[in-house]
Amino acid sequence: QRKLVESGGGSVQVGGSLRLSCSTPGYTEKYCMGWFRQAPGKGREGVAVIVDDGSIDYALTVKDRFTITRDNAKNTLYLQMNYLRPEDTAMYYCTADYCLAANYVTMLSFDSWGQGTQVTVSS
Repeated sequence: QRKLVESGGGSVQVGGSLRLSCSTPGYTEKYCMGWFRQAPGKGREGVAVIVDDGSIDYALTVKDRFTITRDNAKNTLYLQMNYLRPEDTAMYYCTADYCLAANYVTMLSFDSWGQGTQVTVSS
């Protein structure tokens, strides 16, 4: 049974870095995969998505700070987060589904996601 499992979250200070990982066994390279986040009291926010042809889309709030990559041989999706800000504090989830194009907004309709990993950025 396919299951997405996130790891790598934690607490960092402003300007710090974290790398999130998501184990993706059973999800082939034909799947689109991405990350979204949800802060307390707020809705889901798409962060980044990568599709089967390598195309990537980022939310403007994280572009040039975050990098999404995937290692199909290791069945792992990553999110490298640099220059973290307090507003990046949220639960981060990886998600997967088939899709037609890289779009961090429509990614929110993907039908599979993990249990999340908490990221806390303090000033």
